[in-house]
Amino acid sequence: MKNKKKDNRRQFLRNSSLAALSLGIIPSITKSANNTNSTVLCDEITEDYYGQGPFYTVNAPNIQNNQLADTNEAGTKIIISGRVFNLDCSEAIPNTIFDIWQANDAGTYDNSGFNLRGKTVSNSQGFYIFESIKPGLYLNGATYRPSHIHFKITTPLQSPFTTQLYFSGDPYIANDAAASITSGTYDATNRIIPLTANANGDLEGTWDVVISGSGISVGDNNIHLDKGMIYSASPNPFKDRVEIKYGVFQEGKVSVFVYDIHGRVVSQLEKQQLIPEKYEVIWKPESKLPNGHYFIALKINDLQVHYIKIVRKR
Repeated sequence: MKNKKKDNRRQFLRNSSLAALSLGIIPSITKSANNTNSTVLCDEITEDYYGQGPFYTVNAPNIQNNQLADTNEAGTKIIISGRVFNLDCSEAIPNTIFDIWQANDAGTYDNSGFNLRGKTVSNSQGFYIFESIKPGLYLNGATYRPSHIHFKITTPLQSPFTTQLYFSGDPYIANDAAASITSGTYDATNRIIPLTANANGDLEGTWDVVISGSGISVGDNNIHLDKGMIYSASPNPFKDRVEIKYGVFQEGKVSVFVYDIHGRVVSQLEKQQLIPEKYEVIWKPESKLPNGHYFIALKINDLQVHYIKIVRKR
């Protein structure tokens, strides 16, 4: 039986990847561009053709409780998260500042205050997250600009980098002067991300940022789906219990960690030598652990190969 499962691990990987994609849990980047075994390239973030635009306001406040939008803000709720990497994806970059601004549901910017404007910082593991609403559309000449979020991103010791994020399926991308660019300095291809409805009906998107800077080592590459992956964590959102299912595709020392939004380890669920196989582990967090976002990370031979995001709500 074990040998048969080893022989079928590639099919399992394909099936698991499709299942994970349908849940929107696989991050957008994987391996380093100089690795010939890479499944996709490690793509450096690009500038947006429109640059900063006319609606930027300096000195935006820090985001509280990961919320760019107030809870009573009109519109469709979205959750954007990801991780910040250096240019070859060998290091995750903590303390990266995200200065964010966007239009409201009606397509209007707050130019007198700081509604839908704020800053957040990647944590000690390079993760960032914020909750907002999907920006509304507004006319740009004779046509609408696609829904988008502005970012001014600053890694430690580097100058700010300004760009925009777009969303798959937007009918106005094809004719937009910025979002339609598919090559060169302003290539927007990897800044157009899918949004997937979670169990609450909120839309979630993953955008991993590859930018100049230095941070903590994650090995030669970050995500090695040929070595293993987490393919489900349920329920999500959760209250008192999470069942985590994952696959190991090469023998090694396997560990499963849970990090909080600040990048601190709140639990180590697994640490043992494992053969290629399907596994599952249960996490029952302490009752005092607060509500909020957490990251589950799978490591094989001390190399993080995959992570997913979960939310505790009670």
